[in-house]
Order: sequence, then C-alpha cells, then structure tokens
Amino acid sequence: MTEFWLSSAPGEKNCQQTWDKMNMATAQTNLSTNHKFNIPELKVGTLDVLVGLSDELAKLDSFVERFHVYYMADVLEDSRDKVQENLLANGVDLVTYVTWFQWDMAKYPVKQSLKNISEIMSNQVSQIDSDLKARASAYNSLKGNLQSLERKNVGSLLTRSLADIIEKDNFVLDSEYLTTLLVVVPKTSYPDCEWFFICSSVRLLFEDQDSGLFSVALFRKAIDDFKHKARENKFTVRDFQYNEEEMKADKEEMTRLSTDKKKQFGPLVRWLKVNFSEAFIALIHIKALRVFTESVLRYGLPVNFQAMLLQPNKKNVKKLRKGLQDRYKHLDSSATVIDASMDIPGLNLSQQEYYLYVYYKIDCNLLEFK
Repeated sequence: MTEFWLSSAPGEKNCQQTWDKMNMATAQTNLSTNHKFNIPELKVGTLDVLVGLSDELAKLDSFVERFHVYYMADVLEDSRDKVQENLLANGVDLVTYVTWFQWDMAKYPVKQSLKNISEIMSNQVSQIDSDLKARASAYNSLKGNLQSLERKNVGSLLTRSLADIIEKDNFVLDSEYLTTLLVVVPKTSYPDCEWFFICSSVRLLFEDQDSGLFSVALFRKAIDDFKHKARENKFTVRDFQYNEEEMKADKEEMTRLSTDKKKQFGPLVRWLKVNFSEAFIALIHIKALRVFTESVLRYGLPVNFQAMLLQPNKKNVKKLRKGLQDRYKHLDSSATVIDASMDIPGLNLSQQEYYLYVYYKIDCNLLEFK
C-alpha cells in the first residue's frame, strides 16, 4: 500500500520503549511495516497558541494535499507513467521521502515559534498556488485556442473547415455571371442522383467515410434553383467563399499557436515538477507539525512522545486498527473511536477520525485522478 498512518503515542519509561511495544504489536504480527518518524525539538508556546494552531494546520493540510497533481496530469494528457515519473520529492519517490523523512532546518528553522513556522509553510504554498494559477491560465488559454482551430479541421464534411481541402483552381473567380458552390453529398445518395453527377461542371474534391465534397460551377442566376433542388435530395451546400488571405492567416495562426504551446510545455512541466516537490515537502512538514501540536495537547508537558509511521498491510487494515485501539485504550478508557462522518453537535473533527492515539493519514498514491 502507498498509504501511511502517521501516528504518535506517549513515551513510557522512554520513547524507545513506546516504539518497541508498538512495533511488537504490529510489525511482528505482519499488520504493518513501521518506521520511526523524526520530529525535532520545537518551541511549544502557550496552550491558546497550540489550540489555534491545531485548527489552522488542519485547514492548511487540506489545502496542500494533492496540490497540483490533477493539473500536471492535464498538461501531460493523463499519461499515468509520465505523471508518475515527475512526482518526486527532493529528487526521490514519495514513499522513499516519507519513510526517510528528515526535518528541513533551512526552510523551517526550529528556533522560531510554531506559529512562525506555520506561517512560513502557509506563505510558501500560497505563493506556489498563486504562481500555478497564473501559469495555468496562460497555458490553458493557448491550448484552448489551438484546440478550437484544430477542431475546425476534423469532423464531418458538413462542419469541418474546408481550407485544407480545396485549392484555388477549384473555383470560378472574378466572373460576373458564373460562380462555384461546394456541395456535400451523402454516399448513400450517389446511386439516386444521376442528374447531379452527369453535369460537366461537377468535380469531386474530397471524400470521407460518409460523404463526398463536390464543386459545382453554375450561373449566378441559377443559385436559388440549385439550392432548392439540393435540399430536396438532402444535399448540403456549404457556405464558403474562397479567400486566400484569410486561409493563409488561419494556417499561420495555427502554426504560431502550436509553436508557442511547444515552447511553453517544457518549462511548465519543469515548474510543475519542482513545485510539486516543494508542495509535497511542505505537506509532510505540515503533518509533522500537526503531530507535534496534537501530541502536546493530548499527552501534556514535558514533551514526551514517539512519532511513528505505519504502512498497513493491505489485508490487515482492520486488524491493525483494532490492534492499535487495544494497545492504547488505557489512554482514555471512556473514549471510543469517532468517525468523521458522524454528526456530533459542538465537536469539530476537521474531517479527521478521532482515535485514542494521534493519527493522520498520508497517501502517496496521487494518481487516482477522478
């Protein structure tokens, strides 16, 4: 499983004893694979600050999770392999980063207060989010304009652009009496329309799976009669005026947009890769800060708890949960597990299950798109 349970329990005689007992109850019974999760000594602050920070970190955690994976998938056209190879944190895959987590002292100085560290994290991810919106807006606009032009060149002959099909010599131009109409004829109608095909002025220009595109040279005064006859036979006369300059401009615009998209694609993917890494690193530090804050609020001072990272065995998730519940039921004999879906007035669970031990989920499987 790529899901981890970031947990903590109060130190007993020492934190190593807490770790050994938890490990014996879970890893040695094949319920999970466990790792110590190192959180440095942080400044505790006042109770009021801790309570307020707990709520702020919950909101920040929710904001950062799966930060811009969906947009990276959109840019890379939902190619799972391409997205996966770009989902790295500090140059390594997400599971490796989480299981070997080390606090980044340079980014988040431990000598500062918990409040200041939280603000550093919040400002960092807010800036990434702001930059992402600006870059995404520019790229999406370019991509949308290109797709709009490309759609004109696909589809049936009834709707698609004809600029890449017709040529100048298909038309009678600069004539006072003659003109050229373009007519779409269903292939199923070919056998029944001898009157149309025997005309010497009719030329087949292009065929797709369902229809043929024909040019018809005729007198201008006969246009209305011809269109009436065409409708009776379920032909479609396309409204098209040959304009070489407009056709050239459309082709040049498509070339320009295609070139601009290619130029922006590489830098955008590199930016997404770098800033996904930054956002994920921030996310794990946010969860570490949540573990520290919640552990102090739950277990009291002096700070004495062991943070642990459990990777559940997929077949034994329920057994693992029950094993942890039994292991730590002494922390609050009157408490029961509360699910976040339960509506309990006055109790703010922040969409997070409540257990007797501190618990937060980390899911490294970010490719479940929708």
